[in-house]
Amino acid sequence: MIRAFVVSARHDSLTPSERLMPLIRTLALAVSCCLMTACTAAVDQGPTSSTMSASDEPIRIVLDPVTPAKSLGSIAVNGTTNQFAVGYGKYGIACEGTTFQEGWTPLGRFRVNAILTADRFEMDPDLIKSSGKSEAELAQELFRDMNSIDFSGDGVSGEYGDGYISLEPIPESDQPFVFNTYAGTFRWYSFAIHGTNDEKRIGQKVTGGCINVNNMSLSMILSAVKMGDEVVITSTGGCVS
Repeated sequence: MIRAFVVSARHDSLTPSERLMPLIRTLALAVSCCLMTACTAAVDQGPTSSTMSASDEPIRIVLDPVTPAKSLGSIAVNGTTNQFAVGYGKYGIACEGTTFQEGWTPLGRFRVNAILTADRFEMDPDLIKSSGKSEAELAQELFRDMNSIDFSGDGVSGEYGDGYISLEPIPESDQPFVFNTYAGTFRWYSFAIHGTNDEKRIGQKVTGGCINVNNMSLSMILSAVKMGDEVVITSTGGCVS
């Protein structure tokens, strides 16, 4: 009874602001807990769908049959879409689903099945098996030997520039893509995106059918491309079936 009186007397002696302090502390603690809960929920949600899907975008190439110099490719690198100029087949653009022929660039959907540079070798296991060589041999020799071929007979080699990204059609169709020997040199022959030894060839109809890009653009593509990535090739105009 005496204790109750002392407590009551002490409470009565407090100022209004002092009486509110316990309530303020309680409210502050509650707000802090709510904020911590909200932050935890935000972390648990992970990246947004747009961030997650950015790297899954296919490489897109749009060919212009009227003005080849307007032909462009695009690729998402670290969430940013980058454009690059391309050249294509010396005879023109072939419609989707047609058999690949020398000098014609086919439209359609494709999948990356090999990535070859001086210091990078990736290839579908089935392709490696069909080559008749070991993976170690191919990694050491294939791109070097392919890029040593003088296709034009003018004494100049290095037509693939800094790299070669092989493409296979989706769905699979009959294509003459094989390992063979050209001018005495073993190579992988396929439809591909590759670099160049002559930047003036970009934006022109000059290739044997492949898509060519300058080596700066190729370096950008190589920084992002992975085995199995999709490449979609379309045209702003017609095609030949």
